[in-house]
Amino acid sequence: MTRRSLLGRIDDAAPVDAIEVAEDELGDVIGARDVNLLIADYSGRYVVRFDRSSWARAGTRRRGEETAETIPLAGTVYEKVLRTQTTDVRAHHGGVVMTVPVTVRGDAIGVLELWMPAAPDEAAGVEVAEVAQAFGYVVVANRRYTDLFEWGQRTVPFTLAAEIQRRLLPDAFSLDAAEFTLAAWLEPAATVGGDTFDYALDRDTLHLSVTDAVGNDVRAALLATVLVSSLRNGRRRGLDLPDQVETANDALAEHSPVGEFVTGQVARIDLATGRAAVVNAGHPFPILLRDGRVAEVELAIDLPFGLYPGPRHGVQEIALRPGDRLPFVTDGVLDRNSAHVDVPAVLGATADLHPREVVRAVSDSVIEATGGALKDDSTVLCLDWRG
Repeated sequence: MTRRSLLGRIDDAAPVDAIEVAEDELGDVIGARDVNLLIADYSGRYVVRFDRSSWARAGTRRRGEETAETIPLAGTVYEKVLRTQTTDVRAHHGGVVMTVPVTVRGDAIGVLELWMPAAPDEAAGVEVAEVAQAFGYVVVANRRYTDLFEWGQRTVPFTLAAEIQRRLLPDAFSLDAAEFTLAAWLEPAATVGGDTFDYALDRDTLHLSVTDAVGNDVRAALLATVLVSSLRNGRRRGLDLPDQVETANDALAEHSPVGEFVTGQVARIDLATGRAAVVNAGHPFPILLRDGRVAEVELAIDLPFGLYPGPRHGVQEIALRPGDRLPFVTDGVLDRNSAHVDVPAVLGATADLHPREVVRAVSDSVIEATGGALKDDSTVLCLDWRG
């Protein structure tokens, strides 16, 4: 069975039934049993199994007929598969259990777990891996139409501010492309601090932004909403970078109380040349890992967005080379509450890892340093440039 045939067979299924139909089809075609898709939750510390038969297990939540079993990742085969992006095969009950990564364009959605009567040969292993990727597309396609996946992935209830913040973030936190790989992670404080990140890929340009609204909770989330929405609107209207940020600044100044603002960096990267045009609006410097050395990129600092209408923000250039790693952070990573996090050391120690793992390593270091009591959101966006 190919990805195309699997997607075709579930096309007529209701969105809430898509995963169950796909699991049944996989069992029918390759003889697998106990097929389960486990999706990573929004905290990144659990996977969630949707299984109507699991209602009596510990860690299971119910909503009507739906059940979601929450399984801690730490130390499990699921963590190993997600982090290494390799298939695990181990003996179980006279056969084998395969645990396969489910990833779409670098976005690690979860794992596919299935029991087979014997270890698959190479061809069957490739087929299962293709089907696992198809499961990723099933999730991506169907979560547009139902809240089932959102409900399952929320192992902790969202506040209103967190709900607003979540809607500002891209659907995928990681992206693999020919010229680059990027990943981002946002660790929210107990009272949401207004952080966001965003990206979009055109034919010849990668657009990035990392922003941090002043204050906390709903007020910060609303400031972030105006700025991010205006940045997206300008980008989609085809404005150049100076006009995009000027329009967004003026919109924020018009629609926010006097004295409230958002810091941030907005960048456009030419995919042909690696030249990054960057606007730095009162934000912590990016960090460059090049040839094994870690250093801040000391950009000129312009005013934060929204203080008043009309200022022009300068556009500065970072010339990327193949092999460069360029992380952007918010001040929650550098805040006094987490000041003894040695960010350069963490970046140096994770130089060989996928950006998806790098951003989690930085976030985990902040959580450890603060004892989990973050005073502000902590956000990292990591770009690996291949050219």
